Amino acid sequence: MKVLVIGGAGREHALCRSLSLDPAVTALHCAPGNAGIADIARTHPVDTSDGAAVAALAAEIGADLVVVGPEAPLVAGVADVVRAAGFPVFGPSKDAARLEGSKAFAKDVMAAAGVPTARSYVCTTSGEVDAALGAFGAPYVVKDDGLAAGKGVVVTSDLEAARAHAAGCLAGSGEGTARGGVVVEEYLDGPEVSLFAVTDGVTVVPLQPAQDFKRALDGGEGPNTGGMGAYSPLPWADPKLVDEVVESVLQPTVDELRRRGTPFSGLLYAGLAITSRGVRVIEFNARFGDPETQVVLARLLTPSAALLMAAATGTLADLEPLRWSDEAAVTVIVAARGYPGAPRTGDVVGGLDAVAESDAPHAYVLHSGTRREGDAVVSAGGRVLSVTAVGRDLAEARERAYRAVGRVDLAGARHRTDIAAEAAAEAR
Repeated sequence: MKVLVIGGAGREHALCRSLSLDPAVTALHCAPGNAGIADIARTHPVDTSDGAAVAALAAEIGADLVVVGPEAPLVAGVADVVRAAGFPVFGPSKDAARLEGSKAFAKDVMAAAGVPTARSYVCTTSGEVDAALGAFGAPYVVKDDGLAAGKGVVVTSDLEAARAHAAGCLAGSGEGTARGGVVVEEYLDGPEVSLFAVTDGVTVVPLQPAQDFKRALDGGEGPNTGGMGAYSPLPWADPKLVDEVVESVLQPTVDELRRRGTPFSGLLYAGLAITSRGVRVIEFNARFGDPETQVVLARLLTPSAALLMAAATGTLADLEPLRWSDEAAVTVIVAARGYPGAPRTGDVVGGLDAVAESDAPHAYVLHSGTRREGDAVVSAGGRVLSVTAVGRDLAEARERAYRAVGRVDLAGARHRTDIAAEAAAEAR
């Protein structure tokens, strides 16, 4: 099987690594990729939001499967163009990807499907925002209706900060326009869980749950980011959680989208809050999450190509149950100086060979934002590396991950030191 992966972040490196370990994959390509992906796949400098260019590349390499990783190409309809060109595609259509592209649309789908979520108001004027903030009170939760690279949400007890974020969202969409603008919703208490499910539009196959860390600093402090680390499994979670979420959230959502004539095929990501009143959906994504993908795929034993192809071809019901490692996995993000505000790029990334020589196979580096300049690997984004490790339990996986992080040499780099710390301590 020849596989083409679209994207170039840590999520796509994790996907490419998983696919490269699958004996059924005879050729692996990625567009545009990054410095790490280039070590295991042939990379191509293609505009990932240009459906025609992606379809042309798929034809050129004779792809048997195209996997669209990031949200922007999905929301732009790249999967539709490539699918129309005759290629099996793992990734939802433009219409179905609205589940991530518009939080207002997602709320409408959840209401129709009876999916438990936070009460909310969709606001298109500053007056509506003020009324919604007053109705819910602090802590205030304000979300940009559209895509915001994982940083469009503000949770704060500061009313003026909430208003300022809402104003920025409205300014971006045009106050009073038909576009959603901003969603104001009630605060959900309790720990958060990320649960992925692979679906062909009818059958839903859940993966293992993970937890990520959105805030930039230890202890959940600092600004919101795209994610500073993740771990799996969740020793504190109810063993029935996955089945409950499939029954009350994932399957009803897939059924509702199919009822609307926009079946969702690909990866459906549910961001969940385990509240005192039960499970509630925080958000949906239409693709693998980053950095949760790194830890989930580190534990997947079932060959990934067959799983993704079954979703793309509508044959998930025929797939055997997924197999999972009993090991735990931890990912720690190494971010550039200035992230998430104004990250510095172009710095040489050292220590990669030291990790490969000293920590493999239990720990390894997945590239999130890198490129090659001559013989050097340099930073090319805010989140530069995803250092991932597995172990008998979370404590061992953490130890291995942070040992590998210590070998990385990147000027001004930052990382959180508490990824999975509380869960590992509780498990022991």
